[in-house]
Amino acid sequence: MSAVEISNLGKVFNAGSANQVDALVDIDLSIAPGEFVSLIGPSGCGKSTLLRLIANLLEPTSGSVTVNGKSAKQARLDQDYGMAFQQSGLFEWRTVAKNIELPLELKGWEKAKRRARALEMLELVKLADFAEHYPWQLSGGMQQRVAIARALAVHPQLLLMDEPFGALDEMTREHMQSELLSICRRTGSSVVFVTHSIPEAVYLSNRVVVMSPRPGRITKIVDVGIEGERTDATRDNAAFFAGITAVREALRGVEMSDHVRGIEDR
Repeated sequence: MSAVEISNLGKVFNAGSANQVDALVDIDLSIAPGEFVSLIGPSGCGKSTLLRLIANLLEPTSGSVTVNGKSAKQARLDQDYGMAFQQSGLFEWRTVAKNIELPLELKGWEKAKRRARALEMLELVKLADFAEHYPWQLSGGMQQRVAIARALAVHPQLLLMDEPFGALDEMTREHMQSELLSICRRTGSSVVFVTHSIPEAVYLSNRVVVMSPRPGRITKIVDVGIEGERTDATRDNAAFFAGITAVREALRGVEMSDHVRGIEDR
């Protein structure tokens, strides 16, 4: 069974009005359990919209999405996935531990069990000493780790991430990429990850999904041929550079096709 199965998916905003936007058309994608897949493409191509359709935060105009064999809506109700965004979205008046406990509270867990899971997650993201701190007392990178811990608190089979490291400096970003892969190895979660960074997509992913300008289509899926565990040394690996080149050429092909269409339309 696929972790995510997307078939003939389309999304139109403001259908039938003067400001109609065709965001996505004919999206077909299958993601295996434990697989890390990145979505990349020009700004406005529908990457975040696709992520929100998987999360059932938006309803599709056409086609279907299933998560772990369930409808996207049922998967959301069952809390089969966790989400992390570019902004950590932590509540400033709640301690770090209490922020992580929030989805467990909503699920009706008893207090002692919530606390134990929050501490387990903080250990996982290497912030065990900060349980009673407040978000404003942490660095941006630490806040993102707390957000990831919260997303993982219910032990989801799927993690949906929308540019979670986009606001971080380069050194912190690379560290967080390695931390995320370590967490995924330990939890076995599948990941759908939106990014604008080609090196980030290649470093993290088993496959990189390249999307066209709006209306967003999948133009190519690049298999990243990096063997073994990803480490800092991976960034000097020939396979890493080959993956970057393959994704860059796929994106350049999208841009060239768009340019040709523009000329033909004149």
